[in-house]
Amino acid sequence: MEPKRSTLMSEEPAVRRADMWKFIIPSLLGLLLFLIPIPFDGKITIGVGVFAETFQGAFENYLVETMTVVLVLSAVGALFAKLAQPAFIVDRPFMKGLFDIGWGWVITRIVAAIFAILTLFQLGPSVIHSDLTGGTVLYSLIPVLTTWFLFAGFLMPLLMDFGLMDFFGTMCRKVMRPLFRVPGRSSIDALASWMGAGTVGVLITTQQYESGYYTKREAAIIATNFSINSIAFSLVVISFIGLEDMFVPFYLTVAFSSIVAAIICPRIPPLSRKEDTYYEGTGQQISEDMPEDTSHVKWGFQKAVEQASKVKSGSDVVKSGVKTVADIYLGLLPLVMALGTVALIIAEFTPIFDYISYPLIPILEFMQIPQAAEAAPAMLVGFADMFLPAVIGAGIEAELTKFVIACISLTQLIYMSEIGMLLIKSEIPITVGELFIIFLQRTVITLPIIVAIAHIIF
Repeated sequence: MEPKRSTLMSEEPAVRRADMWKFIIPSLLGLLLFLIPIPFDGKITIGVGVFAETFQGAFENYLVETMTVVLVLSAVGALFAKLAQPAFIVDRPFMKGLFDIGWGWVITRIVAAIFAILTLFQLGPSVIHSDLTGGTVLYSLIPVLTTWFLFAGFLMPLLMDFGLMDFFGTMCRKVMRPLFRVPGRSSIDALASWMGAGTVGVLITTQQYESGYYTKREAAIIATNFSINSIAFSLVVISFIGLEDMFVPFYLTVAFSSIVAAIICPRIPPLSRKEDTYYEGTGQQISEDMPEDTSHVKWGFQKAVEQASKVKSGSDVVKSGVKTVADIYLGLLPLVMALGTVALIIAEFTPIFDYISYPLIPILEFMQIPQAAEAAPAMLVGFADMFLPAVIGAGIEAELTKFVIACISLTQLIYMSEIGMLLIKSEIPITVGELFIIFLQRTVITLPIIVAIAHIIF
């Protein structure tokens, strides 16, 4: 019996060693692809961004037409499933989730398909296919989302499934929990946004919520406060507005004011009133308790290895990626096309944002912002699309005002053409009205900070 016992004893460390490498290797790849900034094509991005932009460049002549076909198929499939209820859709959970949806979503997909066709072939009212509305969504936004989500959808398991978030969560919770009222693992969401894209951060948050690692309140806080636009996009904004030589103070101002907003917003309604319960379909899958006699590094490593050991097959990870990408292409992108176009039509071809920004003029004048009347609409139009404030700001002469507009366009964070649509489509319990309230809260909190810093700089 002795040799047998010796064999068993020798096998146990080998199993642990295998799980250890299962954590280390994929997690290092995840770090390199999502969290490590690298220079590419004259700007700073991340590995996933390099893949996405290279793919987009290689297929730029086909992406718009291909995604128009996808939008049409999404609408036709949803309408067919709703009317015919075919067994190959309704009897399969994955297919049912993609196509057997409510009539409101079906109509949204049909509208998206119509908008895409009209924009692609320049048909119908110009207000729909204008470069400022449908053209912006179909030719600028959809290709970026298509390529970013293609690679993020397949590669995100390197961040989430192999223990990296468990390790970071243990290391960072002493900062994240008291300051922002969220788990330490949310630091990954923030880093992925800052280095890559805010949409990637929201996608990570959504999947973590649906997997049982965030409560409803935590998921809402993280998605609306941590998904800051990337350094690369920030450089685009400040360059477009004509102040590229001010990038460093600009981005430091954005970072500081965003941190202040992320401290305050979770403590006031509507975020403070969100339920601290987990997604009903999964239940709680996280525990932040740790032994008193164990260091954070040791405990984090142990929890990470335990998480990595749960991954039994690479094919399961691939299947999960396929489902994620399919859900984005057939469910999210139609929402972006339909509601994003409508939001831009309202912003560009109606005076609504001009009217609701009138009360801001005396406030901006009190803050000694030059050209306050011209700047006021830029303070609110960002709710429709993140780039619109920069478009307005580019026509303003005063550099101080341009600086303020560029900063506020990033700290407001919630814009319906992209982030807002992601959240509405997700299972995170948050409404359009709540998003607008949070948008206003972030404006009110960050604007005085930005203005004060701008006066010091200029």
